[in-house]
Parts: sequence; C-alpha cells; structure tokens
Amino acid sequence: MAEPEPYDAYLAACPTRKLLDEIAGKWVSLILVALGDGPRRYSDLSRRVAGVSQKMLTQTLRVLERDGLIHREVTAAVPVRVDYSLTPLGESLRALMAGVKDWAEANFDSVDAARADYDARTPDLTIGPGGAG
Repeated sequence: MAEPEPYDAYLAACPTRKLLDEIAGKWVSLILVALGDGPRRYSDLSRRVAGVSQKMLTQTLRVLERDGLIHREVTAAVPVRVDYSLTPLGESLRALMAGVKDWAEANFDSVDAARADYDARTPDLTIGPGGAG
C-alpha cells in the first residue's frame, strides 16, 4: 500500500489551509491561551477575552471542540454548569499561540512605530487597521 502524500499548506487544494484559517483567528488564540490556566466556564471566558461577542465566543468554542482542541463538559446542576478545558492536542497548540501572544505584546511598540513610518512615507498606500491579512 502506498504511503499517503504529506500535507503541503502551500498548495491551494491542501485541506490544512482551512485548519490554518481557523486557528489563525484572534479569538482562537486568546481562548486557547486563556484555557491554559485550567478549565473555565463560558462566563469566565467571556470576561477574560474582553470584546468577544456572545455569538463569536459560542462559534469559536464549537469549532475548537469539533477540531478536538477543547473538551466541553456539562454538569447537571441548577443552572447547568458547562466547563471548557484543553485537550492534549489543544495544549500543544496553546503553547504555540501563547508564544505568538507574548511576541505581539512584547513587540507591539516596534510594529506600531514601523507602521507609522510606513504610513508617513507612503500616504497613498496606507493599509487599514485590519492589516494586510
């Protein structure tokens, strides 16, 4: 039996592109890093990840659960208690995302200065607040 071809995200038809698209979102990285401290309830995550809408938090948690990155545990109580935690797969990604988050926090001033310099040199080509991605 032939060995399966390795994935190559540089190829347009590679299925890892969709996965990269999903995990590249800011809410995914922030939720995964927040869960690195241990299991959290939905309301705890909502407070910890300031600015995420209820709809976006719910959608992101569902995608992460479907991808096997988090575990959702429902405890019968009044009211029902739902806790989210990282799976081993999620923990492996959390470690990478925490590094990216830390890098962004440590280097934001340098990036912001580079943006201001670029914008001053090329006023007609200014990129909006969303960046180039």
